[in-house]
Amino acid sequence: MALVRMTVALACACVLACACIPAPAAAAPAVPQGFVGMMVDGPLYPVTDPGIDLASQFDKMVASGVDGVRVVFDWSFAQPYRSWSHVPAADLDQFTDVNGIPTRFSEMDEIVAAASSHGMTVLPVLLYAPGWDAAPHPHNRFARPASPGPYANFLVALIHRYGPHGTFWQTHSPAVPIRMWQIWNEPNISVFWPDHPYERPYVKLLRASYKAIKHADPGAKVVLAGLPNFSWIQLRKIIEVPGASRWFDVAAIHPYTKQPQGVITILQKARQVLDAAGDKRKQLVADEISWPSSLGKTDRNVGLDFATTEAGQARNIAKLLPMLGQERKSLNLLGFYYYTWATVEDRGGLAFDFSGLEKYNPATNVFTAKPALSAFTNASLALEHCSRKAVVASVCAGR
Repeated sequence: MALVRMTVALACACVLACACIPAPAAAAPAVPQGFVGMMVDGPLYPVTDPGIDLASQFDKMVASGVDGVRVVFDWSFAQPYRSWSHVPAADLDQFTDVNGIPTRFSEMDEIVAAASSHGMTVLPVLLYAPGWDAAPHPHNRFARPASPGPYANFLVALIHRYGPHGTFWQTHSPAVPIRMWQIWNEPNISVFWPDHPYERPYVKLLRASYKAIKHADPGAKVVLAGLPNFSWIQLRKIIEVPGASRWFDVAAIHPYTKQPQGVITILQKARQVLDAAGDKRKQLVADEISWPSSLGKTDRNVGLDFATTEAGQARNIAKLLPMLGQERKSLNLLGFYYYTWATVEDRGGLAFDFSGLEKYNPATNVFTAKPALSAFTNASLALEHCSRKAVVASVCAGR
């Protein structure tokens, strides 16, 4: 869940334990391309550890069935200065002019290039306001935008670079344009949105973002911020803001819970909220699902009750993924993203620092696959009715 250059996983104390065992179901049809996703952060992104070959990690993701990645596009890093006069002389060559605002695309270029070269889609989460458009916020809390206009303008700049007619694709092939944009993350958590109630100011940002995105790319989808902590209740609060339903295409849910069946239960509750509001056509995405294998390795669980062992992590993934495929149509589920690909698992760290399918040792530059990686690979390829993938995520190399 920690989406950041600093660890903020403590924000996600989302609990809904359910001990139900799913009833056996017939094999579901193959899921559509793009259904299986992975969150990428930690040692891979936004700053790739010098000892990591990013391309080889994306090769592994393809082989494990991953179709797309969800990553943070850090606005505060991309546009830290309001004008060129504020940029230190030594840093001038890092930036490109975007309507008078110095903008650096380096981190985003790297991850988009890695994904597109492997045929993967990218779902960017636009997060973190720079100081020049930051609302007042407590110490050690990330700022929300003071006004929505600059955030919306940044979105337009990104579409002009990575969208269907983006300048990035003039020099990078194959082109896999970004067609979904996620507006913030977990605004119901104070670490991401310090002032509460959050609903009306968030919808104001959502509205400006929707209009900007649809003007720049009418076919793009606007994804609501991912919601944890009784997420269906948070979704209802947002929808109850007058006009809010007009300003997003996909609702995003973080169904963190103890048992795999609990994930389905949470998504069903969110589906009911959308349907009751007359939004039956709106899709859902489970943009963060995870079980940290932190049990016995740390006491920094910050209220979480779904930590487990490495074996338990693997069992939960193996149970959940077939259920997501079976319930896909009834939920109108666009897809899911597992949190996360790799973590540096230092004993005593935060619980979410043990979420990876792989664990990375920065001292030796070695990735070690956990049992969860095999469970994820088997379940993902089964969802896609594919026995093997080679280089490109969109191509099955064996049936």
